Amino acid sequence: MKLLAGKAVVIDATVGAGGHAEALLRSGVGTVLGVDQDPSALRIATARLSEFGGRFRTALSPFSRLAEAAVASGVDRAGGVLFDLGVSSMQLDDPERGFGYRTSGPLDMRMHQAESGLSAADVVNRYRKEDLTRVIAEFGEERFARRIARAVVRARERRPIATTDELAAIVAGSVPRRRGGPHPARRTFQALRIEVNGELEELAASLPQAASLLEVGGRLVVLSYHSLEDRIVKRFIASEANLLSLSKKPIRASSHEAAENPRARSARLRAAERVSGAAA
Repeated sequence: MKLLAGKAVVIDATVGAGGHAEALLRSGVGTVLGVDQDPSALRIATARLSEFGGRFRTALSPFSRLAEAAVASGVDRAGGVLFDLGVSSMQLDDPERGFGYRTSGPLDMRMHQAESGLSAADVVNRYRKEDLTRVIAEFGEERFARRIARAVVRARERRPIATTDELAAIVAGSVPRRRGGPHPARRTFQALRIEVNGELEELAASLPQAASLLEVGGRLVVLSYHSLEDRIVKRFIASEANLLSLSKKPIRASSHEAAENPRARSARLRAAERVSGAAA
């Protein structure tokens, strides 16, 4: 499915290191506006795409303020808006950002890199057991949430939990592990990241703005990585009279692609086209 190429302006609402933006520019898109709340991501993307000159522009902003960032950058209509949700490979592979459960780093997880604001360490060490259980169960869809929260509270009573590997070991020691299955801390780390960054609220706030920026015939494309995100996107597209879904079900990575890029295994792509209310 050819989703965005050929449009004059495309907004990459989660530009990260610029991989999608580069593919779009090479495919013939006129201009890409790369939006991200992570200043280091914008620096990397700008350096990577310097060959495209003015065809690539950036805006430092969370995507919950997408329309404001677009208008401030001179974009009031777009041929496409792309979201690649969740944590980027660049963030995940940097232990100092605190997103990974396989490496040792500070329990941070703040995508905006500001020194203020809620961090994963705050959630782990300060939330009541009941609130920690809720976060892990709701945002991680973790069946052992109560058991994990109980183990975390016991551990932090001895000393504060400060690093990712320490937390991962506490989680792994409190739940059964299936041989060959995913790391037992995966869902807990997902839940903490969502809580720290308000990811679901950000997504829900940004989708109407993205739709309002689309010109007729423009496309909204969203890559999500778990059912919580996908459900929000699915319901939004279904509720919008001016959006026509381009597939009945989310598009998943092929077995070949998943083998080459294991992180694509959980990806779900939904796309919709801006049409008139009557046509939709």
